[in-house]
Amino acid sequence: MSFKFENLIIWQKSMDLGEEMNLLARSFPKEEIYNLSSQLRRATDSVALNISEGSILQSNAEYRKFLGYSIRSLAEVVTCLYKAIRREYLSKINFEKHYKDCFDLMNMMIAFRNKLK
Repeated sequence: MSFKFENLIIWQKSMDLGEEMNLLARSFPKEEIYNLSSQLRRATDSVALNISEGSILQSNAEYRKFLGYSIRSLAEVVTCLYKAIRREYLSKINFEKHYKDCFDLMNMMIAFRNKLK
């Protein structure tokens, strides 16, 4: 027995991304605990949360709307990554890895959303 979102690769990858971003946020300076660290955690958690919420008892049009929220939250994660590299909390190599993960996930979510009519 499982919820249908548990089988979605986009949900699984968004869960993985959330754990990666949580670890990253822990490495930020203590003064960022209520700012960038918190924002990064909330944005990345929102990606998976909206995928799962939209999948339950929703029409395809409503599900597409929730996937749009997830995609926008992912854009917020990317902006947090840019903030982190500008503040020198993140190396260029780690930025590029996380950026690619976000970009790949975004493309997967858009492709999935486009399949819903």
